[in-house]
Amino acid sequence: MTQQRTDGTPSAEPATAYLEALRGRLAADGCGVTVTLWGDHQVVIGSRSDRKARWFGTKVQLFVLASAVPRLDDAVLADFTGWAMEYAGDLRGGLPGARNALMVLPTLISADVRPSATEWAAKDARIQGTSVIARPVVIETPTSGAGRATMYRGGVVWGGMFTTHVLEKASLYYP
Repeated sequence: MTQQRTDGTPSAEPATAYLEALRGRLAADGCGVTVTLWGDHQVVIGSRSDRKARWFGTKVQLFVLASAVPRLDDAVLADFTGWAMEYAGDLRGGLPGARNALMVLPTLISADVRPSATEWAAKDARIQGTSVIARPVVIETPTSGAGRATMYRGGVVWGGMFTTHVLEKASLYYP
């Protein structure tokens, strides 16, 4: 039997279930999947590298860093996004910028999402230097267990040739 909270705080169970399902979708798409910590939150990391002729031989490394949090606002998302970009940058192989682009999908999942978080995620991609591009993702998990994803789906100046690829992967990971 599932315990229902009586203090008005949404249960973390749907967010945790979504995170586990995301882990499975990442593995099914051929991502290497590992786990680390961000503060006291478990972070699932999925990573993959792709190279296509239409990218003129450039390799794109895609990192998904995802965690379930009890409450999500723009400040928490900004902090996690900055951390995820640095962490993925430390994990990447090859030389930054030398035919090697890094795309990051910092993903926070919560049943308690403030409008400021979804607005911040949908506003734009975040760029660090010239070779790290993040598209923060907010997953709102209502008690039904389904998730609603919000992220920036437009183009970017740096790394624009990878936009279609990243959005295709995002549609697999966040159905």
